[in-house]
Amino acid sequence: MEEVSIVMIPFLGTAMGAAMVFFLKTKMDPRLERVMLGFASGVMMAASVWSLLIPAIEMAEEQGQITWLPAALGFLLGVGFLLLLSRLIPLAGIAFPAKGASESEITDDSHGVIMLVLAVALHNLPEGMAVGVAIAGAMTENTGMTMAGAMMLSAGIAIQNLPEGAIISMPLRSVGVTRPRAFWYGVLSGVVEPAGAFVTILLAEQVVPILPYLLAFAAGAMLYVVADELIPEACAGGSGKIGTIGMAAGFVLMMVLDVAV
Repeated sequence: MEEVSIVMIPFLGTAMGAAMVFFLKTKMDPRLERVMLGFASGVMMAASVWSLLIPAIEMAEEQGQITWLPAALGFLLGVGFLLLLSRLIPLAGIAFPAKGASESEITDDSHGVIMLVLAVALHNLPEGMAVGVAIAGAMTENTGMTMAGAMMLSAGIAIQNLPEGAIISMPLRSVGVTRPRAFWYGVLSGVVEPAGAFVTILLAEQVVPILPYLLAFAAGAMLYVVADELIPEACAGGSGKIGTIGMAAGFVLMMVLDVAV
């Protein structure tokens, strides 16, 4: 089914990123990583507006609700959810692997590996939810959303998942973990995305009246990731213009495809 294929795209992005452990000696070229992160941020920004927020406003109007309320409230809840998640993860003793961190900071200790995979998995969950909400909207009549829009949203998330998969597999390999084992740790971190998407689809089909809130919630969660992680990483290391060019290209491509399709 088309829906299943769209749901699996972000997971495949994570798996492909983890597979870099079989082909690269150390880590991804920083310039390529910044271009990809910038491109993904542009795609996700445009998708948040044209694939999530605008349909949320249009659906609220058709349902006789205050047009701006679901979009504004859902958006703030999405941002708040990610803010809360970012607070809870350190309190639980879980740390995200820093891009560019020294390889000695990641060991082959079983507890450390589990915490590392769990951290990235929790980080990926809202992205899977965003894809699920977009697909649910496309499956619901009179929402103004399309499967093509959901596909582009999913593709944008997959692009930014490429370096995330490598973030786990590459450092683990550099400290002595076997290539297959490092690869599967990276793949494991992306399993929550299709799971979160499928659960969200099932729930969204049962709660159509609050679908505008869910769409805006997904937009808020995605833009939090863009503003807090993708753009800073894309512009780090004195190569900010490369990330900015990638962001502009991704934004325009997603905008054109959303409007044209």
